[in-house]
Amino acid sequence: MKELSLNILDITKNSVSAGAENILISLNTDAEGILTLRIVDDGCGMSEETVKSVTDPFYTTRTTRKVGMGIPLLKLAAEQAGGELRITSSTDKDSHGTNIEATFDTKSIDFMPIGDIASTVSILIGGSPNIDFEFVDKTPEREVRLDTKELRAVLGEGISLAEPEIQMWIADYLNEQYG
Repeated sequence: MKELSLNILDITKNSVSAGAENILISLNTDAEGILTLRIVDDGCGMSEETVKSVTDPFYTTRTTRKVGMGIPLLKLAAEQAGGELRITSSTDKDSHGTNIEATFDTKSIDFMPIGDIASTVSILIGGSPNIDFEFVDKTPEREVRLDTKELRAVLGEGISLAEPEIQMWIADYLNEQYG
């Protein structure tokens, strides 16, 4: 993948497939230029064995193809940019879910561009309008934030986040925050 936003799209779709009701996508870049990407969900979680296997591109739970490239490509991108990938997951009845955390040195020549993250978030929300997404992109200079729970509170019941007007508003709202 050529942009981090495409990795985020792919990994987050895994959270949707895992039955998550709440998904956090967080990008946090510190003053030294270290970017920490977190995707946290409350889906069904993964066993310890699965967590150990998901970084292998020839491991997948999908039946439509025999390879799973999302997590291995994210791991490769992080390592090439001087970072690492960490995955924790639980299948416990009361605390199930997965936390994927990748770090990147944004000053590295091998750091891939983030890409069109506003469109990625908008597509994720529109494609899974019943899931609550929280998106945060924080740097020392700015903070971009969107929480679908807050949107639902303003819009009221009966208005889907997949409506074209809502999708356009979400993309515009995020792009305005990016300036």
